[in-house]
Amino acid sequence: MVTSPTNVETVQAAYRAFHDHDVEALLATLAPDVAWVHPDGMDTYGLGGTKKGHAGVKEFLAHVPTVLSGMRLEPIEIIESGDRIVVFGVRHITSRGGRTETHQFVHSWTLREGKATSMEDIFDTVLLHRLIES
Repeated sequence: MVTSPTNVETVQAAYRAFHDHDVEALLATLAPDVAWVHPDGMDTYGLGGTKKGHAGVKEFLAHVPTVLSGMRLEPIEIIESGDRIVVFGVRHITSRGGRTETHQFVHSWTLREGKATSMEDIFDTVLLHRLIES
């Protein structure tokens, strides 16, 4: 008998794919109509707002290296409530100028039928602006 991954396992697979820079594996965890949401305060760098579907996620991921030299996500705590997964963690970010900082994040995932239908990234945009400008 083949069992489907749990919602937590799906989200964990998404983080592994991100860590491995495996866009196709990441997209496999996302619904085709996923909403990929980042704070509007990141619009200045082309990183804010809601990206729609796999094409929007790919476009977003392709744009990140034009703004930052590197990023590694480290989930610390995962909380599940029905179809919602909330992840508290830190991201290790390197600016284009070579400066690295560690910032906290909260990701709110919503899943349906084993795929993420939305992922909202919540973080201190002021800290990230300062790092990008450094």
